[in-house]
Amino acid sequence: MRHKLAVIAQGSYSREALADLIEIQDRTAERVAKAPVLSPLEASDREDELADWLDGHGIAEGWRIAPTFVQAGLDTDWLEQVAATVAEDMLPGAIGWLNYTVETELLMDEIDDSTTRISHLVDAAKQYSQLDRAPHRVVDVHELLDSTLLMLTGKIGPRIRVVKEYDRTLPDVPAYPAELNQVWTNLIDNAVFALRSTGLDGTLTVRTARQGDRLLVEFRDTGPGVPADIRSRIFDPFFTTKPVGEGAGLGLDISWRIIVNKHHGSLQVESAPGDTRFQVLLPLTDPEPETGPGTATEEEPV
Repeated sequence: MRHKLAVIAQGSYSREALADLIEIQDRTAERVAKAPVLSPLEASDREDELADWLDGHGIAEGWRIAPTFVQAGLDTDWLEQVAATVAEDMLPGAIGWLNYTVETELLMDEIDDSTTRISHLVDAAKQYSQLDRAPHRVVDVHELLDSTLLMLTGKIGPRIRVVKEYDRTLPDVPAYPAELNQVWTNLIDNAVFALRSTGLDGTLTVRTARQGDRLLVEFRDTGPGVPADIRSRIFDPFFTTKPVGEGAGLGLDISWRIIVNKHHGSLQVESAPGDTRFQVLLPLTDPEPETGPGTATEEEPV
């Protein structure tokens, strides 16, 4: 903003000229808000076109200004309108002033977008950690899944396509949400590892559905699959197919205990090359407490 004032102070602008510049500034700010997204090739071509126009009209360092104008959605037609509005000797100052205007608008847009993303990340972190929530409560599993996927965006990376097939009509379920998020994290982490092992692009599909009196959460990946000879062992503690240092073999064991022992649900796997599905089934209601001696037992994985 100080630079803007310096540009104005360097010229002997009349009241009418300043009014014209302010009107141009307002219209320029509107263009910034509606700037189209260009491909790298389109942006490069437009930058060359704008730089040539600026050089041809005696604007110093047009090559430096052009990328900013292109990012703001301005083109040579727009600059022609500016040139037709101000006197020729005022044009360099007007262009410089508009350049600072555009830079300010772009920075403000970036700050606005950044604060929005920070807010979403903080909300996701709170949802993921459940630090400000009761340990056991009725939850929407879709909120838990979304927060986990957002927290793991960096690990998932751009080469893995995430597909959400949610049944939004499903009711909330009684659960320990922080521990369910741990299960989602373990299952997504395993799917990402499997997909990366192929060296190719892949797809992770997260699906929810109702199965009788239980809610299904399914994680499906297009990786190489779990070999049949080890499928019965993957829920055993300390069993892992990951290289040394990349896995302790406890993720699926912990997940199984959280789902089966704590939520009275089930965790199972179906696998074939290109189609592996880890399926979590959760009761829609709290199970009736059992009474009597010897009824409290812990189920172990087969």
